[in-house]
Amino acid sequence: MSARMFERMNIFVEVAEQGSFTRAADRLQLHRPAVTKALQQLEDELGTKLLHRTTRKISLTSEGELFFQRAKVLLHEVDDVLAFFSPTRPPRGRLRVDTPLSLAHAVLIPALSGFQEKYPDIELELTSSDHRVDMVAEGIDCVIRLGELQDSTLISRRLGDARLVTCAAPAYLKKYGTPTTPDDLAGHKAVMFFSGQSRAVMDWRFMQDGTPVIVRPARTMLVDNSDILLSCGLAGLGMLQGIRAILAPHLESGRLVEVLASYTTVTKPISVLYPDRRYLAPKVRVFIDWLSALFADNSAQLHGLLPPGKQ
Repeated sequence: MSARMFERMNIFVEVAEQGSFTRAADRLQLHRPAVTKALQQLEDELGTKLLHRTTRKISLTSEGELFFQRAKVLLHEVDDVLAFFSPTRPPRGRLRVDTPLSLAHAVLIPALSGFQEKYPDIELELTSSDHRVDMVAEGIDCVIRLGELQDSTLISRRLGDARLVTCAAPAYLKKYGTPTTPDDLAGHKAVMFFSGQSRAVMDWRFMQDGTPVIVRPARTMLVDNSDILLSCGLAGLGMLQGIRAILAPHLESGRLVEVLASYTTVTKPISVLYPDRRYLAPKVRVFIDWLSALFADNSAQLHGLLPPGKQ
C-alpha cells in the first residue's frame, strides 16, 4: 500500500470523526481543497462512494461506515508500530480510553491535567460508559472497569480496590428510619445497579465474621447508569451503595448520610484492560503506569482507593 493511500485514509477517518471537511482540515493543518481532493481520489481508487455530501452536513454511506471502522483500526495499528520502534521519541498520538461514568467524574478527570502536562504529545480521546465495549471494532486502546472481570481475551492489570459506602438522603431516612444492621435492609427501599448486557443485579456485600454475606433490600429500583443511580439516591428514592471516593462530596455536604458505618463492606476491584497484542504501544504503557501511580498515591487512599493487596 502506498504512502499516499495511508494519507488519504487518515484524512477520511478525520473527516468522518469530525463530521466536517473544514474541522478536519483545521485539525490536520491542511487547506480544505486538499482534503476534498484527497477524499475524491480515495473514492476513485476504491471505486465506491464513502460519503453523502450536502450543503449542511456529511454522512457515511454503508460502504463508508465499513471502510471507516477498518481504516481506523489499521491506522491505529500502524501508529502504534511506528511508536514502538522509535523508543527515543516521546509517547505521542491519539489515546482512546473508555471508563465508567462514576470513575471519570470523581477520579480520572480531576487528575488528567497532570498526565497531559507530562505527555503533551498524547491526544486523549475519553469515552465514558457503564457497559461493555468492543475495543477492537471501536479502536479503543484500554478500558477501566469496576468489579470482578469476566473471562476475556483481554489483558488486565489490577489498579486497586475501592471501598464502598452505604448511604441515603436525609429525607429518605427521616421517612423510613435508619437501619442499624444489614438485616434491617430487608425492610428498606434501595436503588441498585444492574448490568446492561447480562441484566445481573450488583449485590450488596458485607463482611460478617470474616465471610462475605450478600444482602439485598426487599424493594428495589434498578438502573444501569451510575449517574442515574446517584440522582435517584439524592432524590430519596431509596438507599444506595457506591464507591466512597465517588460519593464523598455528597457525604461531606450532607446530601447523603452514611449508614451501617460499623459494618465492613466488600471492596470492589478496579482494573485496566487492553487487547492481547505482541507489544504495548508507548502511549498505552505510560497511561497505564500513570494510572497505577494515581491509585498508589496517599491522597487516593484517603478517599478509599487502595492499591492492589492493601485492604
